[in-house]
This record gives sequence, structure tokens and C-alpha cells, in this order.
Amino acid sequence: MFNKVPESSKGSFLEQTKAAREERALEKKRETAATCIQAHVRGWLDRVRFSKKILEQFDELFADIGDDKVASLKPALLVYRTTLKFLLVWKKERDKIRFEKLCRYLIFSLESDSARFSYVGVVLSKEHAKAWIAHIKTLLASGCCEYLSKLRPELSADARSSLLMLHTLVSFTSTASWVLFQTPSSIGATATNAAMVALRPGMNQLCANIMGHLFANGFYATLKGFLLRGLGRSKVNLRHVTLSAAFTLAMRPLISANFSDKLLTEFLIHILCMPGLVLHLQNLSPECVTTMTSHGLLVKSLNLLSVEQNMKIIFNVLEVNYALCLLANLIHMAYIERETTLPEIYFPTFTFVITSLLDSCRQYVAGKFSNWVHWNPVLGWFCGGTDMDLHDAMVHIKAQLYLLWSGPMVSVMFRDLPALAMDEDVVPSPVSSSQTVNDQQTLTTAVASGAGNFFRRALERTTGQGKGIVTRTPLRKLGAPEVTKVAFLCGLYQTALTTLAQIRLDILTGLCYQERLLYHLWCFLCTLGQGCGLKAFLDHLVVNTKGTAPEFQMLILFCDCMTHYVTILDDLEMYEHQKPFRLEDFANMCSFFNQFLYKGVLMNLFDLKTLNDNALFKSTHTLLMVLYRRDCRRTYVSDSSIWLLKDMRVSTFMNDLERGKKATQILLQKMPHIIPHVERVQLFRKYVNNEKMVYGLTESACASPHSTLITVHRTRIVEDGYRQLALLPSQALKGVVRVKFINEQGLDEAGIDQDGVFKEFLEETIKRVFNPSLNLFRVTSEERLYPSPTSYLQDNHLQLFDFVGRMLGKAVYEGIVVDVPFASFFLSQLLGTHNQALYYSSIDELPSLDRELCKSLTFIKHHEGDVSELDLTFSVDEDCMGQIVTHELVPGGKAILVTNENKINYIHLMAHFRMHTQIKDQTAAFIRGFRSIINPDWLALFSTPELQRLISGDNAPLDLRDLRKHTQYYGGFHDSHRVISWLWDILEKDFTDEERSLFLKFVTSCSKPPLLGFAHLEPPFSIRCVEVGDDEDTGDTIGSVIRGFFTIRKKDPQHRLPTSSTCFNLLKLPNYQRKSTLREKLRYAVSSHTGFELS
Repeated sequence: MFNKVPESSKGSFLEQTKAAREERALEKKRETAATCIQAHVRGWLDRVRFSKKILEQFDELFADIGDDKVASLKPALLVYRTTLKFLLVWKKERDKIRFEKLCRYLIFSLESDSARFSYVGVVLSKEHAKAWIAHIKTLLASGCCEYLSKLRPELSADARSSLLMLHTLVSFTSTASWVLFQTPSSIGATATNAAMVALRPGMNQLCANIMGHLFANGFYATLKGFLLRGLGRSKVNLRHVTLSAAFTLAMRPLISANFSDKLLTEFLIHILCMPGLVLHLQNLSPECVTTMTSHGLLVKSLNLLSVEQNMKIIFNVLEVNYALCLLANLIHMAYIERETTLPEIYFPTFTFVITSLLDSCRQYVAGKFSNWVHWNPVLGWFCGGTDMDLHDAMVHIKAQLYLLWSGPMVSVMFRDLPALAMDEDVVPSPVSSSQTVNDQQTLTTAVASGAGNFFRRALERTTGQGKGIVTRTPLRKLGAPEVTKVAFLCGLYQTALTTLAQIRLDILTGLCYQERLLYHLWCFLCTLGQGCGLKAFLDHLVVNTKGTAPEFQMLILFCDCMTHYVTILDDLEMYEHQKPFRLEDFANMCSFFNQFLYKGVLMNLFDLKTLNDNALFKSTHTLLMVLYRRDCRRTYVSDSSIWLLKDMRVSTFMNDLERGKKATQILLQKMPHIIPHVERVQLFRKYVNNEKMVYGLTESACASPHSTLITVHRTRIVEDGYRQLALLPSQALKGVVRVKFINEQGLDEAGIDQDGVFKEFLEETIKRVFNPSLNLFRVTSEERLYPSPTSYLQDNHLQLFDFVGRMLGKAVYEGIVVDVPFASFFLSQLLGTHNQALYYSSIDELPSLDRELCKSLTFIKHHEGDVSELDLTFSVDEDCMGQIVTHELVPGGKAILVTNENKINYIHLMAHFRMHTQIKDQTAAFIRGFRSIINPDWLALFSTPELQRLISGDNAPLDLRDLRKHTQYYGGFHDSHRVISWLWDILEKDFTDEERSLFLKFVTSCSKPPLLGFAHLEPPFSIRCVEVGDDEDTGDTIGSVIRGFFTIRKKDPQHRLPTSSTCFNLLKLPNYQRKSTLREKLRYAVSSHTGFELS
């Protein structure tokens, strides 16, 4: 009945239907989209027309407003309604000029005393009051603050705009500029005016409400950004009015909130942490500084920060750089109020807050460079974020920090110290080394029993716990309130020294040059008990091995400052003027610190494992070594027991050292001067001999590979020696070196080297290379040697210096004394003292190089007039081969004039240039060669003069008894021989000390005796009768004596002179028949400065 529709037709129908439906839906979407687009376009066009209309109305209303004037006032309500509309369509970038016109007009309107024209008059209308308040908050927060956050004060246009925005904010956050509500000044004032004045308290509350709104919307953050852009550079971009307005705005929330903790915290975090803020306020806007002081901002800030929790919160929010700025501003505020507020709060409030801030910054200071640290010109490398805006402003921050150690500030901080130090009822006593035995026993008992906590008792006294009637005693004790107070004050400056590492020297210089501060501190330390409080400090060290207690901070600060003071003290000031420190004071310091360190180490009061990191040990040890080296150069300690310690048993000490006791090893390393010089020389020789034994370098091993044979031509001793020994490994040079000489005819000299030939080679080499004519070395006015600055004219001069250093090292290594007097400053470099920059002074060593230059620099240092009149610059002119060469002491030094402010720096740079910079390459090469033979740790046993004695022998007069006791005789001579008896009698009774020295130089090539006596002279001193041939001489035998007896009958050799062979320490003496002949010939021989050629 029904025809069946094919399946394909049905599918096609469904697809067509679906397509038609989708087409209708798509068309509907197009219509909807078109409608929507049209609506948006119409809306946009309407908004454009609306905006245009509003802007036209705005422009028409404010057409008469220029950049600096307003033609006439409009009704306030009209302006208000127009402004409301304007803010609806306001766009920041497009309408900037219009917004500035609006601000300018609103500020001008406030000068009207009519509610009809003054913009704040709108608030008097109940209908508009609430909306006006919301409107003005929007205007200030979303308008002025938004513009202010983007303006850059360094641009002139932005500078004008920023001033206008700030002016607007200032005007609408205080009723001071609202003429409408000011007290009427005329007699004919109306009742309306009086009513307006009555509303002023309400208006003040309104302003506080507006400020609260601004604060809640990040007003302080906006001000911080603006101030940072203006102050974060070396040259400030803010004018007086701008800075004054910004700070006034910053203070208003604080004042209105009566300095609540919350607002004060925000103020510290955002405003007072601006770089150099107080400095710039003082220079540009002094009235703002008056506002700070009148409201007690310093006291309130310190009180807030004195609470540990508040300190942590503020410091955690601030980065280290901004914390440093906060610290600098607080210091500057305290400096400004140094005569009013600071004397009342400097302790404990100011002291604890500044110390805590410094200590918090120190926690971020890094010991070395890494990828996670940044550089700060004050802190050095530190862990934390970096802000380039602060880099240029660091000069202002440093200027503020410097106030902390300025004279006026230090005078306030230590105002009580002079009275405490010079108290007549407290009598200081010098350190007595005899008191130390009982002290050691007491301390040993205290260590064993666990002594009481002195620091706890000190704090209890400070905080008032355990108060009672304290009977005055002749000496103060650690823990007394006045001692603890001084200790905490010193702790403040000590923390500054460790935290502000890059300006450490400036801090030290500032403290050292304050009026007698160091002297008063020393006198105060002397009142702490017998021996300057030695026992008290040692007792305290029992319970505080790390030396971190406040009392030790006082000691550390004194040591650090005193170290710096002594290094910049010239001889005239120290030895002649003796003001304020006398030489006895320096001697007492030496005694105190010598005993303190000795006992502290020996009794394990210091933690020996961490000794090198212990600040107390480092500071006290550094000062002690400064004083010791100064005494070595020019003595001021009359009692040698101060250095050697009477109560120390040398034999016990050496036995402990032999057993490897840790404490004695440290004492030997750090304080070798406590051991007598002879024992140290013996220890040095022991070290050498032990090394020879270990490496098989002794005489018995002469046939081993460690024995070296060299051939040297008499006419080319230096050249041949350098060619064969310069490249010889150090260990081989330390071994046995045999020398075979070739004479002038080119023939081998007969004989085998048994030390004597090598000694001759060494002496001849050293004699020639140190001859100033070779230009490797020069001599001072005192005939002392130092490297020549022009040695570069010699080919391979640095290699020669290395070789000379090795040869001198070999002489010292073998115990061969050579008469080579070095300048003191060069010996200091050889010891490595100059590398210890903390306590090395170039000017201190300068007299050993050039006394005239030292006098000239001392004149400059003490010149009371204007140094700049001398026309000196930071440069040196040197005459080099007839050509003037200028060396700059600092980059650009030729253009830097020497003034009273930088003359100290000039003096030290000049001295450093002459003694180090000029000869640094030569010195380095010489030291490298010398230390390749002599272990630097061995050299540390000796001071500079002692090293010279090690090289050239003892300074003591010739001991004839010791020499005679260790003399060997040959050729018929013996100790009782008539000629020998005459010889010793002549030397003892007829020769002067100078002639005896010449005699010793004649026979040994050195005018000074060996350090350990003639028993250690190698080879031993010997006397030979020259009438007997060498091949007939068999020594001091019966046959030799008989031959000697018969030679007496021979003809008197009155025309022959005594001769010597210095390589063998041998005196060749004719058998004179008369004593007078011997005396005459010997005196002539030793005065001729010759040896072999006389025969």
C-alpha cells in the first residue's frame, strides 16, 4: 500500500534539514552580533560624546587657569559637580594637564574665606557632605597619589608636577591652609566667621579621616617610591619645597594617630629608611628637623625598636640596604639632638638599639664572594637583595654613619669615662709578673670546679637585681654597674667595626683621634684590679672561653683601636712628646697582654681548636705583636722580664714542646718572644738538622745523589754559580754542594772541598752580588742594603734576585754567618710582617730606608698650617737615567692635591711606594728564593733584628775566652806557645772593641760572632804557624810542637804579615820574636780589610 522510501533519500533529507537549521541559527547569531556591535558602537559613540561634552564643560570652566595663576573663582558647587563628572571620564595619561589645572584651582580656592567659593565649603552642605568626602578621598588617593607614584623628580616637568601633587595632598590633609575656617583677624568679622572657626575641630577630624584613608591605600609606599627616586642618588633631585612637603605628609598620620606603634612601624619601614633622609632634611628643610625634634621622633622610634619583637619585625621587612639607611638616619637624628635628648637616652636605649641593628646587619655579611652575595661599599659582600637606587646614595649614608664616631658623638657616649678613669679613689697598679703563680693555681681550681657566671652577676647588677649597699673599694670589679655600662658602650663600637667592614679603618681613625678616649679607656682598664685587672679577666675567661661577653668587647675595642693608634704613631709622638701615653704605659700594656695571652693559652682558657677565629685572642695578640715589633725596632721596655716572663721555666716549656703539647706549640707559633733568643736559635738549628736527617742531607751522605759538584772559574764566580745552581731543586741545594775552582790560568785548583771551599764560594758570591756597583742592591745612609728600584737595567734581574735569595738561604741553612747588613724594612718583608696589614705601618719602617724623607713626611703630618700651600700631589717624580718619570700613588694622583684632610693618607702611600711598590717584584723574587731554602714557619721564631743576627751573627762583643776555648792549633803552635799567649794578650788588652771586630772579620769574613758561640763555628777557628809547610803539618802533636820549637831559632819574620783563609776560618801567623812586632803587624793586617794577598 505504501511505497518504501529508499534509505539514501531519507539520509539526504535529514542532512538538508540539519543544514537549513544550522543556517538559520547562524543567521540569528549574525543578527545578534550585529546588534551587539551596533549597541557597543553606539554606546562608545555616546560615551565619546559624553566624555567630550564633559571635557568641554571642564575646559570651559577652567579656561582661565594657567600654569601659575587662577583668574577668578567659581562657585564651589559648580566646580564640585563638574569635577565629579570629570572624574567619571578621567584617563590618567590623556587628562594629566586637566588634572593639574584642577589641582591648581582647588588649592587656590582654599584661600577664599567664602563658603560659596572655597572648595571645602561643599562639605558644609548636608546634601553633599558625605559624597564630597568620598570624592576628595578618591581625588587624592586615585589621582594625586597615582600620578606621584610614576613621576620622576629628575625631569623638570615631572618635578613641577610632583610639587603640585604634593601641594594638593598637603592642602587637603590639614586645615592650616583652609582660610574659611581660620580665626578672623579683623574687628568687623561676622558671626558666620566665628561659626566657621567653631567647626575647625570637626574639620581637623575630617583631615585625619582623609589621612587614614590614604594610609590604608598605600600612601606610605607611594611616598617611599617617590622619595627613593629623589634621594637615591649622589646628587639630590628634590628641591626644598618638595622635600618639605613630602616629609610633612609623612608625619601627619603619625601626629594624628599620636604615634601609635602600628603607624610608627610603617613610618620606620617606608620613610625613615630612605637614604640620607635626615641629612637632606637638615640641609634643605631645617624646619622639618625642628618638627622631628619637637615631636620626639627619635625617642619614640628608639623606644619602639628597643622591644625585641618590634626590632625583628622591622628588620625582617626591610632589606639589609634599607636597614642600613634606617640605622644611618637614627644616628644622624641622635647627632642633631646630642646636646638635648641624647645625654638622657644614650644608655641603655640608644646603645642597645644601634647595637642590635648593627648586629642584625652583620648576620647577612658574607665572608667571601659567591653567586649568592652582592657588594655593598659599607658592608662588603652580603647575602641579600640589591637595589641600584641605593648605590649612588651610599656616599650620603656613609656621611651619616661617620657621625657615630665623630668627636661630639663620642664625647656624649663616653661622657662618664674621664671621671671613672681619673677617679682619685681608684689607684691603678702595674702588672707584676711575680703574682702569676698564685693566679695560675686559682684559675686551675676555677676551671676544674666550674666557676660562677660573672656575666650573669654583671647583668643582675645592671638591671637592679640583688641591690644592696655596696661598700666602695679601692679597685673596681668586672660586673660593677659602671664597668658594665662602659663595656656595652664599647660593644656598640666593636659591633660597628665588625659589621661596617669596608670603613673599618675610618672608624678606627675616628676613635683614635678623639680627645684622649683611648687613654681614658686604658686608665679605666687599670682600675679593674691588680695588674690592670689581669686576674679578673682570666677568671672571666674561665666561664666565657669564646670571649663574647661585653667586658671582653671592651678589651677587644681597646686592642683594635690601640693597634691602629700605634701604627700611625711616629717616633716623635711616641718617644719624644709622650702624650697622652707615656712609655711606661706602653710597657704596662706589653706586660698585661703578654701574661694574659700566655696564661690564657697555657691553661686552655681559650678554645684552642677555634683560636684563629677567636676575636678576643686575635685582637689582643695583634696589639701585643705591634708593641713587640715597635720595641724591637726602638726599645721602650726597660725590663726584659716583661717579654720573657720570669715565672716561665724554659726547660719545662721546651720539654712540653718536645712532647707535642698543643698549648706550647701554639705559644711558640704565636708568641715566640717569650722564649729566650738562644733557645730559639737552638730550636732553629734543630729544625734544620732534623730536615737534613729526614732527607739524607748530612755529611755522611756526601756520596749520595744529594751531593752536588760544581765547577767555578775564579773570574766568573757569580756567573758560573748562577748557571749551575739557579735551576737546582731546593732539596738538592739544601744538601752537600762541592765546589772545584779553576784558577786564572784555567787550571784546576788542587784540594778537595771540605766545607771550606764552598764557604769561600758562598762568601765571594754574596760579597759580589750585594755590591751596590752591580745595581742589584743599594745602600741607605746607614750602609744598609735593600733591592735597587732600577735593577731592571740588569738582564734577568728577577732570576738573579731569586738566586741571591737562595744563596743567602743556604748560608743561613748551613749556619754560615755573612756580613750582609739589611735595611730593617726589607727584613720585615722577608719575615712576611708587611703582609699583616692590620698591624704593619710603612711610615714606622721608613727611617730604615730614608731618614730625610721620614723627616719631611713627619713635618707634613704635624704641619699646623694649610698643607695645600705646599703644592704637593699624590705622585712621585723619579730621576731614572736622566729622565724624570712620574709615578701616581693613586689613580689620577697627579691631579689630586694634598690637603689637611688627606695628608695622613698621602704620608702612608708615599712610604708604602718607596718601600714596597717600587721594589715589589725584586723583593718577591728574593723572598721566593730565600724561602725555598728556609721554611717560613722557622723564620717566624725571630723578630727583624733577630733575623739580622741569624744572618750576620751576634751583636755582642767578641768573647775572647770562648774563642780561645774553641781554637785549634797547627804547625807547632799550642795554647801555651809564647806567640799564642802574646796574641790573646794583645787582643784582650791592646785592641779596642772595633779592632777585635775587625780581627774576627779578618779570620772568618764576618765581624760578628756566631749566635750560639764559637763552639758552633764551622769550620772551627784555627791558628797555623806559617814556617811549617802544609804538607808537613800534622796538627797539634809532639812532633809538630818540636818542629815549632826549632822554628823559633830561625830568623825573625818581621817583614811578614799575618794572613787568613776565611773559607777555613784559619789564621796564618808567623812565628814572631817580639810581642810588639806581632801587635804592629796584626793591627795593620786586620785594618787593611784583606786576607790572602797580604802573604
